[in-house]
Amino acid sequence: MGQHSSASAPIYCGVPQGSVLGPALFSLYMLPLGLIFRKYNISFHCYADDIQIYLPLKSDVTASLQPLFNCLHEVKIWLSHNFLTLNENKTEIIVFGSHTPLDQLADALGPLASYLSPTVRNLRVFLDGSFKLEKQVSTVVKKNSFYQLRQISKAKPFLPLKDLEKLIHAFITSRLDYCNSLYSGLQHSSLLWLELIQNAAVRLLTGTRIHEHITPILAKLHWLPVKYHIDFKILLFTFNILNNLAPSYLSELLHSYNPNRALRSSNHRLLAQPRTRMKSRGDRAFASVAPRLWNNLPVHIRTAESIQSFKSRLKTYVFTLAFDSV
Repeated sequence: MGQHSSASAPIYCGVPQGSVLGPALFSLYMLPLGLIFRKYNISFHCYADDIQIYLPLKSDVTASLQPLFNCLHEVKIWLSHNFLTLNENKTEIIVFGSHTPLDQLADALGPLASYLSPTVRNLRVFLDGSFKLEKQVSTVVKKNSFYQLRQISKAKPFLPLKDLEKLIHAFITSRLDYCNSLYSGLQHSSLLWLELIQNAAVRLLTGTRIHEHITPILAKLHWLPVKYHIDFKILLFTFNILNNLAPSYLSELLHSYNPNRALRSSNHRLLAQPRTRMKSRGDRAFASVAPRLWNNLPVHIRTAESIQSFKSRLKTYVFTLAFDSV
């Protein structure tokens, strides 16, 4: 306090909570876990004390899961030796895209079957095994946005228009935009719910009546419709990847198009388009969506030299696509 400070104390294990360097130090402390995961060929992703591990399931589910059991056993030993414990109350297992019956999966998982869940929450996003994102959309629309719109409507009489718009962006638009690249290829019925929230926000802001067409109002406000905002976000990620501004786990998903013979389009920064088998899954993957959207961009946008220039050109282009008929 003031000019006085407490005496220093050496730290022999763990990381001081609440410190600025806490997350970085904890990540360093947990580095040996990565060696264990790699030993069993298990993919993983760490964010502070949250750890996700990924394992492909083959036709022989029991044999596929054996490396997972061995890995978890060694992880628990390491945690015990390093004064850490696995929080089993927050441990969840989800199976993506598998046609294996749940009862068969439960038998193969054995003691881990109790952690099997139809949906899991990852960084405030609800994921389900078929990637329909129904619970995620329902949460954004019904539990969050409608409630916030009702609260904002009560404050509307006391706020200038500019402040009301800022409030809507802070509490509504931010929720529609959060992780919205996951919504690419989503069922039309789910996208309609998201559009309904955006339209309701526009009507609240402008006083537009329910029977009036909303698209011209969106254009006047310079608000991109939900679908186009999703594409905008994916293309922004793609630009960052191609300019070494994205993490490696995203960069590894995209590959430049290299034709067998010299073509005039060789210097147009095109991406290779992978083949997919299923529209409901493969076509929605970032590795498939990003090249498709990117290759359809005009050359002057793909060859932009800075992020500011790219965003400006891209927004103009997407805005034209969205409101060309208005």
